[in-house]
Amino acid sequence: MKDMKTLAEELMQSPLEALTERERAVLDRFLERRRVSSHVRSAIEDNATFGERLADRVARFGGSWGFIILFGVLLLAWIAGNTLLVANRTQAIDPYPFIFLNLVLSMLAALQAPVIMMSQNRQSAKDRAEAANDYEVNLKAELEIMQLHEKLDDIRQRQLTDLIADQARQLTLLEALLARSGMPK
Repeated sequence: MKDMKTLAEELMQSPLEALTERERAVLDRFLERRRVSSHVRSAIEDNATFGERLADRVARFGGSWGFIILFGVLLLAWIAGNTLLVANRTQAIDPYPFIFLNLVLSMLAALQAPVIMMSQNRQSAKDRAEAANDYEVNLKAELEIMQLHEKLDDIRQRQLTDLIADQARQLTLLEALLARSGMPK
């Protein structure tokens, strides 16, 4: 994770020492949000049981091209090996229609499906935790934006009040100049 000095140079295009206190506070809040977000993910991973971590690994491998290729090669080798044994008039382990292979494939599917579902449930829990964290961050950002709008409205109101006061003073001065010069109003 990047430190405040690096972020100041990358995001603010300014060295950390040149930033105002408010800019430093913004960077600090930005870093804190990133820490909280990564903390949510790591907390879920840290609390995972051995079975949950194993389910994640099995699902990760079972959903990869490596698994598909390896499984395809094993199936072709099984079929070719048993077919060649039958062709050579040798006793095959599993002759055509490969009933034992069907049994193994059914057992693999019966075991793999719940493991993948466990992994998907864990991923759903991670997604829910991250969504809750994102909601909190978005809510905080919305509140900060509302505060900024209020501050801008206050500044605008103060500027308008000052402008009206300046105009009143200028009108008073203008009337005084007109009265001195003897010109009618």
